[in-house]
Amino acid sequence: MKNFPKPGWLALSSLRTRLVLASLVALSFAFVAPAALAADVELDAPELACLKCHDKEGLKMKTQKGEVLPLSISTKAFVESMHNKTSCEDCHDDLDEKTHGKAPSTVSSKREFTLKMSDTCISCHKENVALFKDTVHAAMIKGGSDKAASCSDCHNSHTVKSVKILSPIDQVPCARCHEDIYKAYAKDVHGLERVAKGKDAPTCNTCHSAHEIKAASFGDALKDSCIKCHKDSASSHEKWLPNSALHFEAVSCPVCHAPDAQRRVNLRMVDSVGGKQLLEQHGVPKFERLIKTADGKEVGLDEKELRSFLKEFNLESEGPKAILSGRLEVRSGVQAHQLSEKEKAIKDCKVCHQYGATPFQTVVLTMAGPDGRPLRHGVEKEILSSLTATGTMKGFYAIGSTRIKLLDYLLVLVILGVALVPIAHLTANRLFKAKREQLKAASKKDQS
Repeated sequence: MKNFPKPGWLALSSLRTRLVLASLVALSFAFVAPAALAADVELDAPELACLKCHDKEGLKMKTQKGEVLPLSISTKAFVESMHNKTSCEDCHDDLDEKTHGKAPSTVSSKREFTLKMSDTCISCHKENVALFKDTVHAAMIKGGSDKAASCSDCHNSHTVKSVKILSPIDQVPCARCHEDIYKAYAKDVHGLERVAKGKDAPTCNTCHSAHEIKAASFGDALKDSCIKCHKDSASSHEKWLPNSALHFEAVSCPVCHAPDAQRRVNLRMVDSVGGKQLLEQHGVPKFERLIKTADGKEVGLDEKELRSFLKEFNLESEGPKAILSGRLEVRSGVQAHQLSEKEKAIKDCKVCHQYGATPFQTVVLTMAGPDGRPLRHGVEKEILSSLTATGTMKGFYAIGSTRIKLLDYLLVLVILGVALVPIAHLTANRLFKAKREQLKAASKKDQS
């Protein structure tokens, strides 16, 4: 705090100073003794002076917008927190001792206060703050969102505990904003490991990271997270799943491991050279603009409209052209967090590899927005059965399903042809066996 008395103030001889000192000593026993025994931490006099007022239940103030801003701080919780060695002044250095608590509030809103307090984290947590600046939450804040999480939305600076402590599942901060997904997670195989069995099973930050949070649908980060824990997944799938490497690339994990989920085909826009997902540029909403032009009725792109959209998109783009990379996925984030035990995972090939398979009845076109979150538009399912669409799609083909039956027939003919070659060879060998023996006998007779 500005003008907060420095250590030398204890040497002053005024009666007022002695009284304040006596009060602080008394407070140190009243507030800290129980907590200090538990955490072996004793607070300094300035912090005790702050807690004298703030360790009161129901303490609050109103912002200029009339919102209620809680101000209560538990001494016990603060002593047990990771910040118990941090001075109040380190984070609240803009407060003036003379006017603090007396002058009218200068806080315009709770959101403004939250963002302001998050800025104070930079001085001690430079690395994590740098990582956060490149996340979907930071991009949303920059775009003016009043809901995107900042540092202080996830971390209560007065009660924050070590990440090494296995906290109850209902204390995961993500649950406050992503309530529906949290409820699904709490009942899936990972959540039940923690709730029912008390094990250190994956939580939100295990898969999504704590400070490098990207859009869940962008890239292969989540698949890589699964493999990071389930290291034997590739080898175990190879034992029973044909062409398992291609399945890992074109099928998201929840498609099989969330058996009750609804599925769809996602045609992701990628560059034709490196296969990386394309990002919409800030301030240039090309995807949505061209979609509206191509699909005036907004009923979903047909094959002709999709080709027109890609043509116009590529004409306006520099560098590698856009093509489509198909992937099978579940339809929502909630369903992606309804993972079951591996014994219940789908292993029936007919779920996908048969005519009219349900997962191929819904198709969406997706491009990543500036912050990585998906921009989507519906596509008619017949696009998957079009032979002329092969020029715009990158290797997405499920034999026996809705994709290009002509190629299925050709593949069957190739397989039959390969199988018939040895059969024809053996048959011809038998048919001409007598003739060969006659020729062999005649040859021996001539030689004699």
